[in-house]
Amino acid sequence: MVFERMPLEDWFDKYQYEVDWDIGESGMKFLSLNDLGFELGDVDLRYGYHLGAPELREIISKQYRGRTAENVAVTTGASEANFSIIAHLVGKDDHIVVEHPTYPSLYQVPRSLERDMSLLHLTWEDDFKPNMDELEKLIKPNTKLVTLTHPNNPTGSQIDENSLMRAIQLAEENDFHLMVDETYRDLTFKDPPPLAATLSKNAISITSMSKVYGLPGIRIGWAVADRPIIEGIRAVREQMTICNSQLGEAVALRVLQERDEILRKMRNIMLENYEILKKWMDNQQWLEWKEPEGGVVAAPRLKQGGPTRELCKLLVDKYRTFVVPGYGLEMDEYFRLGYGGEKEELIKGLENLGKALEELYS
Repeated sequence: MVFERMPLEDWFDKYQYEVDWDIGESGMKFLSLNDLGFELGDVDLRYGYHLGAPELREIISKQYRGRTAENVAVTTGASEANFSIIAHLVGKDDHIVVEHPTYPSLYQVPRSLERDMSLLHLTWEDDFKPNMDELEKLIKPNTKLVTLTHPNNPTGSQIDENSLMRAIQLAEENDFHLMVDETYRDLTFKDPPPLAATLSKNAISITSMSKVYGLPGIRIGWAVADRPIIEGIRAVREQMTICNSQLGEAVALRVLQERDEILRKMRNIMLENYEILKKWMDNQQWLEWKEPEGGVVAAPRLKQGGPTRELCKLLVDKYRTFVVPGYGLEMDEYFRLGYGGEKEELIKGLENLGKALEELYS
């Protein structure tokens, strides 16, 4: 069992701090404590509750009809929730199905743990939406977990309610759990399907405050599920992180107390930036895409085909502009473009991207 570096994070580690213009990030522009206006001098820097502060779990649970604080585990970002659930549910003789593409840890963790894994491939022809007939074919008698991510990272596709209900039906009929990463759910262009964890005891909802809220630095996410899953998360966490940062939980609580107003502001920024991006995509000749339906990322590809690493490296080296090459997401002919940042940064980043495309392909 060997844990290897994820190419996506290796790219971030090498180049994100070497640029002036970032249009590859996958969330809203990060906020500061000054932006939020929070004073945190009264936060006790002690160990916290292993499942998260009771008041934080309580305010999270109010988003999930029929669930209570007992169904919530607050984790060190959504990544720890994903790791803990996979480690808890999928043993060495079990099977997992992972939607692909998605955030790489969702398939890298089963690989590192040497688990039997099948990939449910999202395709250009299906607008990057999961095909439930294909999912059914992948299910085995020992399947314990299926993971979906919608709105999808990096394509921005959105699962519809009928497909979600079909996936839940498959989970109930075949006695596995369905884990849905809903991190971008509050930034969709149309009404999203219901929260998965409100629909079935077999369903698990995962989310994070990193993307929609612009708070990756507080490292707070959560899982909502039946109590046995929550206890499994606690058991795994106690062998890794034990608890969350008290500062992170304090910021999360205060932000969620103002959730509606903060999300309103973020949504307005997202919609304005998306119009800029869409107009740019409509008026250039080298790229094509499936328009995203939510979140703040998209996955364009070269019309002429071929890998995108040369383009992304040129952007870094000559234009000091950051996007994510598709090889880091195991979709080499695409790249990830983010539009959750500041408007001026997006405009300048797209201008530089156009120059790099012209330099390479004109």
